[in-house]
Amino acid sequence: MAKQKGKADGETLFGAYYQEIYKDRWEPLRSALGEDKKPIAYEDGLTLPYYLDEASVLAAKLLGVQRGETVLDMCAAPGGKTLVLASSLHGDGRLVSNDRSSARRARLKQVVRDHLIEAEREIVQVTAHDATRWSLYEQNVYDRVLLDAPCSSERHVLNDPKALAMWSPSRPKRLAITQFAMLAAALEAVKPGGYILYSTCSINPMENEGVVEKLFEKRDGRFTIMDNTQAGSEERQYGSLILPDRGEGRGPLYFCLIRRDV
Repeated sequence: MAKQKGKADGETLFGAYYQEIYKDRWEPLRSALGEDKKPIAYEDGLTLPYYLDEASVLAAKLLGVQRGETVLDMCAAPGGKTLVLASSLHGDGRLVSNDRSSARRARLKQVVRDHLIEAEREIVQVTAHDATRWSLYEQNVYDRVLLDAPCSSERHVLNDPKALAMWSPSRPKRLAITQFAMLAAALEAVKPGGYILYSTCSINPMENEGVVEKLFEKRDGRFTIMDNTQAGSEERQYGSLILPDRGEGRGPLYFCLIRRDV
């Protein structure tokens, strides 16, 4: 019985928390988040199609990778975004794809082997660093950095009774701390004049524009937010958000393109 009570409490906390943020919009948004999301086939330059969330493709494309560049995918597993980035390099440049988890790294390596031609595989290096501490390993190295950060992933939570039962308002607070550490590290890893695409699949402002706002508090004067709105996206104080209730089922996807200036 205690288990059932915990589940009800988790659902109640979750609903009340996001109701406070989204007001009258919460119920239609919650309904849209609960609908099944169908992956799309990404095929550009691949030996086999790779099926992934459309939002992941969009995030990787928004970074604007060009042939010959040095690129970092900070949280790369399971590998779909790395495939998009690698196909944009066309075998010319360098792509570092990072994930701290050994199991997820193994999956990442398999995806690279299965979907890229040899010339493109050769420019991909899989690493196992803690992304929050990246500046200890490298500074001023990359032309572009994709930080698709681990997040609350509310769409997953709503469709997983166990995750919903365990949900607590402390979770987004903890994640936002980690996300900021990763973003601050990305700012050191990218070259002056280079770009960072910060993205999440969260609907929580604390994990989205709140993380960028903290970067202003801690690193003001070192970067510029670039205009990168997309069809169906909603502008936030910093960056934009695509939500499934008004984005034809796409998302959630928060994204903010940042240029390092100094």
